[in-house]
Amino acid sequence: MTDLGKIDADFFERVVAPNLGADSGAVSLGPTAGIDFGVLEVDGQAIVTATDPLSVLPALGLERAGRLAIDIVLSDVAVSGVAPTHLAIALTVPPEYPSSDLSALWRGIDAHARELGVSIATGHTGRYPGVDSSWIGSGTALGVGRPDDLVRPDGARPGDALVVSTGPAAEVAGLFSTLYPERLGLDPETVATAQERLEDIPAVEDALTAHDAGQVTAMHDATEGGIAGGLNEMADGAGARFEINPDAVPVAPGVEAVCDAIDVDPWHVTSCGTLLIAVESGDASDVVATLERKGTPAAIAGQVTDGEGVYTDGGRLEPPASDPSWAAASRLSNDS
Repeated sequence: MTDLGKIDADFFERVVAPNLGADSGAVSLGPTAGIDFGVLEVDGQAIVTATDPLSVLPALGLERAGRLAIDIVLSDVAVSGVAPTHLAIALTVPPEYPSSDLSALWRGIDAHARELGVSIATGHTGRYPGVDSSWIGSGTALGVGRPDDLVRPDGARPGDALVVSTGPAAEVAGLFSTLYPERLGLDPETVATAQERLEDIPAVEDALTAHDAGQVTAMHDATEGGIAGGLNEMADGAGARFEINPDAVPVAPGVEAVCDAIDVDPWHVTSCGTLLIAVESGDASDVVATLERKGTPAAIAGQVTDGEGVYTDGGRLEPPASDPSWAAASRLSNDS
């Protein structure tokens, strides 16, 4: 297993996948490597659900941190093409967590949920010993749609075009420039530009916009492992080959400077807000144009063919063994 982040595929297949509790008959899609949501089919409806830990970084401003924390949970449902409508949320904060901070955090959660039309259905909030980091709970999102409307990350087909929105490492650029602005060795203007990348992290509206703009066959958000990890998960799941033109992929201002400063490959680090989309080739331009009208950079960056693996410029693009942003964050947080 890796030291930090998601468990590896071997542990998942050996321990998690064979041990999933009782078989209710309603689970049409259970825990699957490379797919961040599950599906229940009840009375002809598909209930899409996803669970994620909540990371709240006070340096971002608590209201904004609350908004970003739940958007990451909700986006795991939105990539299915079904709009998230309900959220269950648990906040477990340290004993000394001020009520004023908890109030600000909750205001951010409430505001973003209202903007997205999401109701908070249930939850649990409390102070507990042993909590000493930004990981202070979890959220479970749900959405209801028709089974035929579902889009899975493993649904790409030969002949599809591949669209990438936002580009690599916007999340890392925004977070690292905000959390460690003086440790990157960058000029203030570059740091300020990189900090703007925090606005690129929300992906719920982008996912639903893309789904409505064309015949999307697969969609995935590039979280841990980044674009390289996400593309490989999609290609492996589909049993297809992805041909990618890296020069076509958009790169947001400030990303390369921050990634160079912390010595990470931008294609290998967590990239919340970046969507990897397989779409029927005739609709790809419409998906790109619709996202760009919304203000999200996007481009046709490749195609799906027969075969296996992900290739750029004729060479195979392998996923990282673990997300290098964890090690970079550890180095900077321990740097005196």
